[in-house]
Amino acid sequence: MDSSSAGASSSEPPTTSPAVTTVTTVQAEGSSPPPPQAPPSRYESQKRRDWNTFLQYLQNHKPPLTLARCSGAHVIEFLKYLDQFGKTKVHVSGCPYFGHPNPPAPCACPLKQAWGSLDALIGRLRAAYEENGGRPESNPFGAKAVRIYLREVREGQAKARGIPYEKKKRKRTAVTVSAVSSSGGGANDDSGGDNGGAGDNTVVLVGGGTTTTATTATTANASTS
Repeated sequence: MDSSSAGASSSEPPTTSPAVTTVTTVQAEGSSPPPPQAPPSRYESQKRRDWNTFLQYLQNHKPPLTLARCSGAHVIEFLKYLDQFGKTKVHVSGCPYFGHPNPPAPCACPLKQAWGSLDALIGRLRAAYEENGGRPESNPFGAKAVRIYLREVREGQAKARGIPYEKKKRKRTAVTVSAVSSSGGGANDDSGGDNGGAGDNTVVLVGGGTTTTATTATTANASTS
């Protein structure tokens, strides 16, 4: 009885332990370690934080709001709520430094969120809304009321701070204009493209019954013809 139990106990380890070791070795040799994931960009991290902050705002809203019931008016309320955490001095109309870009002394005017920060925030939340299953046509961050509010904030802060917000100028594409003579002559093509040099702007000369298009570089030739 002792010998049979001893034989059983001695036969179990060779049948289980090597098999487990062999399988583990094969998996280790046949599989490669997963590649390290790149950390999220600064934009993606900020977008995630902004989205979580907005969802928390909806939960704390009185009465509580769901994302499906959120409208442009609620988005504007959220932007006004964020003003208490702003760091930009916005002078009121009665302040002596109203419209002064560099006030010489401190004043009691409130701190608010700068227009540029709000505009960037709305862009991130608008993208996050659609990434989390929202439909573009029902996106509250793209509502007309939100765009109007941002425009009013931009104009108001520009006057109060004396800092105009200028739009970036877009590069104009090259346009080819044809010169047509009313006397029945052929059409002469003059390129009005923008080559970055002086004298490349297109000028239209109208005189008598003939309309001629030329560049400023060939104005003298056009006037003598």
